[in-house]
Amino acid sequence: MVQPEAMLGGVLSAIPLPAIAISTGERIVEANTEARTLLGQQIVGRHHATILRQPVMLDAIEGCMRNRQPHTARYLSNDGAQDTAFDVSCRFIPDPVNSMRGWVLVLLQDVTQVEQAGQMRRDFVANVSHELRTPLTALLGFIETLRGPARNDERARDRFLSIMEGEAGRMNRLVGDLLSLSRVESEERVRPRGHVDLGAQIASTLHTLRPLAEEAGVTLELDRPPRPVVVTGDSDQLQQVITNLIENAIKYGAAGKIVRAELTEEDHDPAVRGPSARLRIIDFGPGIDPVHLPRLTERFYRADSHRSRELGGTGLGLAIVKHIVNRHRGRLRVSSDLGKGSVFTVILPK
Repeated sequence: MVQPEAMLGGVLSAIPLPAIAISTGERIVEANTEARTLLGQQIVGRHHATILRQPVMLDAIEGCMRNRQPHTARYLSNDGAQDTAFDVSCRFIPDPVNSMRGWVLVLLQDVTQVEQAGQMRRDFVANVSHELRTPLTALLGFIETLRGPARNDERARDRFLSIMEGEAGRMNRLVGDLLSLSRVESEERVRPRGHVDLGAQIASTLHTLRPLAEEAGVTLELDRPPRPVVVTGDSDQLQQVITNLIENAIKYGAAGKIVRAELTEEDHDPAVRGPSARLRIIDFGPGIDPVHLPRLTERFYRADSHRSRELGGTGLGLAIVKHIVNRHRGRLRVSSDLGKGSVFTVILPK
């Protein structure tokens, strides 16, 4: 007859989560591969308290061993790159031969991504609330002033109404970008099927943005192949990518006086493992400090928060660009040298 201890190893190896069995003698008697990877290869035979040192874990295990009822806990670890969190379930397995003996089965389920998603949602709500609060506070303050001290002051009224119009426009842009981001995220896993002449679309966008460039004293330049460069994509979304990147280059790189759009083709591009179209938006402005580059596409992240708000930025433009490029199975690259300018490169498979 097979002994119960001999069966534990087979049972635990079939569980796709880190799992260990602890005897009533408080020793770890078995562990599957996932548990050994997480907790150490030499954990079998050791006292559980020397391996699972966190008090909430020990309380759950000892409580399960004492009253033979299910217990849960939270176990925190670090995989060398980031903190990880596990939901722990403890269940008592009685020994069929000796009722005085048994084992506590401990299962650890990784919930790190769930925790991170929850934190992202909380941060997102907090950021949106913060972004809306500033213009709303300004509007309420000006309304109160116009109803009171400035009721009959025409110059103050005109000035305040102008500021209120700007703040209302900022809120409108923010809501528009939030809706756009929501649509883009909902479609991110759906591959576009249309065909887009990228060169013609870039030329059209530059023509549309020329008045904005002239107002900023910026010259727009385009370098593209003489033949059409056609990619598989969503025309409206690619238009949004081009517009966002060129607008940013005009606003933040105006000091360089030139914004250049370069379109090239690659027969075999390592970035997409096949033929590609590469769009580079280049400005010669003040550039971006390298410390900011890894976070530029995060929602509401701004390299220069004060200047971005002055220029009407919502902090969502590059996040939208990133999700659209992801939907097209492309890549977004950003490089910058302080004092020399920035280059935003969009790589799209053909």
